[in-house]
Amino acid sequence: MDGFEGNSGVMILAATNRPESLDPALTRPGRFDRRVTVELPDLAGRETILKVHAKKIKMADDVDLHTIARMAAGASGAELANIINEAALTAVRNSRTVVNEADLEESIEVVIAGYQKKNAVLSDKEKMVVAYHETGHALVAAMQSHSAPVQKITIIPRTSGALGYTMQVDTGDKYLMTKEEIENKIATYTGGRAAEEVIFGEITTGASNDIEQATKLARAMITRYGMSDSFGMVALETVNNQYLGGDASMACSADTQNAVDREVMALVEKQHQKARKILEDNKEKLNELAKYLYEKETITGDEFMRILEGGAA
Repeated sequence: MDGFEGNSGVMILAATNRPESLDPALTRPGRFDRRVTVELPDLAGRETILKVHAKKIKMADDVDLHTIARMAAGASGAELANIINEAALTAVRNSRTVVNEADLEESIEVVIAGYQKKNAVLSDKEKMVVAYHETGHALVAAMQSHSAPVQKITIIPRTSGALGYTMQVDTGDKYLMTKEEIENKIATYTGGRAAEEVIFGEITTGASNDIEQATKLARAMITRYGMSDSFGMVALETVNNQYLGGDASMACSADTQNAVDREVMALVEKQHQKARKILEDNKEKLNELAKYLYEKETITGDEFMRILEGGAA
């Protein structure tokens, strides 16, 4: 690289997901001395990328790519291209030459949770448990402040292994979260298990992913976000690579790790009890919504809110 003159007109570009592992001799001034970090696209970026890929296919006039971009929060450019391709395939499978908004919404679900598992047949009891589980998530989210609106609830099994899911969509990108918002999110994750306890008095394996997500958030609050009264603004965890999954390692003593574990468990349990109380106080609505979801299998956020607010679906 030292063999080039400053005016030779040659520019060298390189890309990596592991900048921390590069030899300092490569990144010193005069070599690769300028870094351009390519982050995931924001809302405006996602909409623009969707428009670029949508030019290749026929779209219905009523398609709103801004709404699709909101639903695809966190998607990369490649995933957005895949969403458009999956929507086109869905239209073809349904013998249509034009992609509509329902095709795009379905393609987002495919990217998030996999294809619908047509051959998965749940027993009536399992289907009812899943209906209450997903309604529990949605109801806990709706009854708390600062929660993203519920967009869709479904109990149709997916190839990812999910027996159902609740989709929440923010009105815009969020870059900061308060302590209350994170606690509410943890409560929402525990809402499915809480609904099983309130209605059936027993628990199932369906909450495994919810437990993982709630635990991850609670641990981050304490070890990385400085939201613990016990530890304050002390970093107890170090993120090893923000570009490849963001795996982290503890940077504290064994005794402190034990204290962190106890606080994580206490935090998740506190939000779990909050979710249970919300569902117990709104048990009538929980029953009404779950039975409606059991019959319809998929309901929109608008249908959910109409029942919740007392109107007919």
